[in-house]
Amino acid sequence: MPRQARLDSPGTLHHVMVRGIEKKDIFEEKYDKADMVFRMGDLAKETMTFIYAWSIMSNHIHILLKSGPRGLSNFMRRLLTGYSINYNLRHRRNGHLFQNRYKSIVCDEDAYFKELVRYIHLNPLRAGLVKSMAELDRYPWGGHSTIVGNKKREWQDSAYVLEWFGKNKTGARINYRNFVKAGIEEGRRDDLVGGGLIRTLGGWSQVKSQRGQSEKTRSDTRILGQDEFVDRIIDEADHKIKSQLLISERKVKAENKVHEVCKTEGISIEELRGGSRRGNIPSIRARLATELVESLGLTLAETARQLGVSTPAISKILVRKGDN
Repeated sequence: MPRQARLDSPGTLHHVMVRGIEKKDIFEEKYDKADMVFRMGDLAKETMTFIYAWSIMSNHIHILLKSGPRGLSNFMRRLLTGYSINYNLRHRRNGHLFQNRYKSIVCDEDAYFKELVRYIHLNPLRAGLVKSMAELDRYPWGGHSTIVGNKKREWQDSAYVLEWFGKNKTGARINYRNFVKAGIEEGRRDDLVGGGLIRTLGGWSQVKSQRGQSEKTRSDTRILGQDEFVDRIIDEADHKIKSQLLISERKVKAENKVHEVCKTEGISIEELRGGSRRGNIPSIRARLATELVESLGLTLAETARQLGVSTPAISKILVRKGDN
């Protein structure tokens, strides 16, 4: 089954999960964890990504974030590539470090923000890495210690999290900690990380109720939210995919046009794209540049790629045409 495309609009709330290949440890030493924290914080500031909650375990990491202007993929690619290269050098290993692609779930902020912050920050306690709330309060490899005021991390948006629990910082911290503590008994929440239908409806009890009523609902394994939210996210993604398809179609038409003109004019693709100035090749190149930009709507950069010249060269061709 082909994998689904990322839902990656800038400014979207994502619950991201990354696991080690074959479930092996990817954070073996204190230095490994510190390296991931440093990279995450540095990139968050650079890419304007808002980090709300995170927990580093031995073989995986959870992050709750709102993507910056360049989207989630750019942030995660740089984070994981940088970490894996450094990890492999440090541990003298080769090959992939992470299991498949990272998993990301687009989340309905209004309905699930507090629950996700709590679930992610309780991971170390559920896994036995810490034995009590008091230990969790000072656990250095998770965002909880920052929110309760025991660790200072300027790149983590603790202020926004605390706004959900009160207007006064001291009172909000108390309310937040009590909320986290109340979730200890819940254990694993499949409605937050499990199947798409469960997540879409907001829990297993709602799924069973809906099935009993034989009602249809829209679901997606990439989304944590209810019908209206799921519809909006999928519609936004569909629009983006359609735009991307249109771009792909234009590129195919451009390829076909270039081949057609070369065949008609009796020149080779290699000559055209190799910068040859023999005979009428420069004028053919200029004519194609104009047509690809003005008729097919290609960018200057893509037109340059199609014709084997630089982007400034295409710009000059169009300027000369405008002067004539």
